[in-house]
Amino acid sequence: MTTRPLPDTPLGVFRSGTVIPAHVLALTEELRIDERRQRALTRYYLDAGVGGLAVGVHTTQFGIRAAGLYTDVLRLAVETADDWTDRPLALVAGVTGDTAHAVDEAAIANGLGYTAALVNIAWWKDRTEAETLAHVREVAEVMPIVGFALLPEVGGFHLSREFWAEFAAIPQVIGIKMAPFNRYRTIDIVRGVVDAHAEERLTLYTGNDDHIVADLLQPFAVPRDGRTVTLRVRGGLLGHWSVWTRRAVELFERIRSLPDGADIPAEMLALDTAVTDANAAIYDARNDFAGCIPGCHEVLRRQGLFAGTWCLDPAERLSPGQLELIDAVTRDYPELNDDDFVTAGLERWLA
Repeated sequence: MTTRPLPDTPLGVFRSGTVIPAHVLALTEELRIDERRQRALTRYYLDAGVGGLAVGVHTTQFGIRAAGLYTDVLRLAVETADDWTDRPLALVAGVTGDTAHAVDEAAIANGLGYTAALVNIAWWKDRTEAETLAHVREVAEVMPIVGFALLPEVGGFHLSREFWAEFAAIPQVIGIKMAPFNRYRTIDIVRGVVDAHAEERLTLYTGNDDHIVADLLQPFAVPRDGRTVTLRVRGGLLGHWSVWTRRAVELFERIRSLPDGADIPAEMLALDTAVTDANAAIYDARNDFAGCIPGCHEVLRRQGLFAGTWCLDPAERLSPGQLELIDAVTRDYPELNDDDFVTAGLERWLA
């Protein structure tokens, strides 16, 4: 087993690589924050052993902004975490919109004590890469930032290797969440980081919910100036890890215990298929991820953490047949769910 010193700062936790679930939003049927269940969910994540939380991101629902809930949701997570644990946590706040709006959101997050801003640039899909980079640099003046490659099916767009090289060269960048759900585009990001000579300064996180285990296991070997630069994905910032989180932490620790360069057991490789199959059901891959957020809500509802699958956008609902697919993966992969862990802690988390 590889022994790693425990980081003693939130930034150190992020840089070392960790499990960061994309925090979902507990709502009442009237579409108000269910504060009791929202706090319970944060406590569940912390007791599951995560190293951080991502709040105000896609899985939290972008609609929190129009509903005037952004600050409340971010504050609730910070207050609950501070009351529940003394260990350092990497708190990542999603920021989005035009430059003025994103800067305002970053200032809110910074004021609440968040570690970094995850910069969602979906709003910039019709702009040039130069304009997008100028936007990012302004947000970076407020606090450390994490890049975000979001897949087009949920509002993102693909960016070039040259963009990622310039992005990685920004001094305030501490990491990139790679979530294009596309191997070619994932490699573009990695090569951009190598082009920028930034591989020692920033930390790569997988957001590829369709390739979680393999991303964490594989080395990326990239040629540069006549030699090979090897990078690894050191953590995950994932919507899929918003459910069955205790099992995700255990899986991550198993992977991290393997020294770099060690032979990878076949059963670890096989887990990539199992986790991806489970994600396909929960994330509604058959329908271009239309039901991904209510799919996460449904898993939490079954466990008693949520009262329902309500979303701020009434169009976000479980797709036809999605319930049956979630039934199937829950049955077929019992080793992936943490129902026993939730049952043991639920009453305390809800108290």
